[in-house]
Amino acid sequence: MTSVPNDPPTERSVSAGESRSQTTSEGASTPIVSVDGVTKRYQLGGTVTALDDVSLSLDAGSYTAVMGPSGSGKSTLLNLVGGLDTADEGSVRVADDDLGAASESRRAAKRGTDIGFVFQTFNLMPRLTAVENVALPLVFDGWDRTERLDRARTVLDDVGLGSRYDHKPNELSGGQRQRVAIARALAPEPSILLADEPTGNVDTETGAEIMGLLSEIHERGNTILLVSHSRRIAEHAEQIVHVRDGLIEEIEDVSETTPDSDVGTGRRGR
Repeated sequence: MTSVPNDPPTERSVSAGESRSQTTSEGASTPIVSVDGVTKRYQLGGTVTALDDVSLSLDAGSYTAVMGPSGSGKSTLLNLVGGLDTADEGSVRVADDDLGAASESRRAAKRGTDIGFVFQTFNLMPRLTAVENVALPLVFDGWDRTERLDRARTVLDDVGLGSRYDHKPNELSGGQRQRVAIARALAPEPSILLADEPTGNVDTETGAEIMGLLSEIHERGNTILLVSHSRRIAEHAEQIVHVRDGLIEEIEDVSETTPDSDVGTGRRGR
């Protein structure tokens, strides 16, 4: 594990909904994410090219959805931006760090600070309470115990779970668990929030609530990159990147589109 500072940096004084951002010396915004000529191959009984010479740039404060059928390369793209995998060719930069050139420990540190993850399956620690789950990434970012618990409570308040601090995952509904996961992702004030099928394990009504929450988070200035197979989900973003057979087919502007409220999976149980 990399060493961490004892004292919190001054940027932690920003409000709970704000993210880390990057500007040039002239004050102009620089891309939070830059994917340049990326190719990724896997050996699965033969060579499978998951992404083929893909380039994409995301500005700070943008909201982008990646759509495509199964096997299109959309999850591979998310994994590369999240530092969970590395490209065979090309470069991926997040908040001005070249993830391909970084060590695994550096990428892990990046995932704990600049990159927030929201997974379809929540990935909460079952023996920890909601506030402890949210505070967990702050341990690796050097926050002391009192500070990180205070921060966790603030972010849980922001996602509407102020009355669920001490509840463990098995005491929460699916929608509440996803809200805890979102709060955990936001706790370190990341540069970008990555959401992988965030409504995949909740019912339709709860899915609409989760997407509404993500829209609120974006409106506070956070950058979001979301992966989904659903058009209704993707239309909550400002633009949709259509991926097929490892290639970007189209980048569609949907900033003026009103998304359908029916954004869940249709499952009845929460």
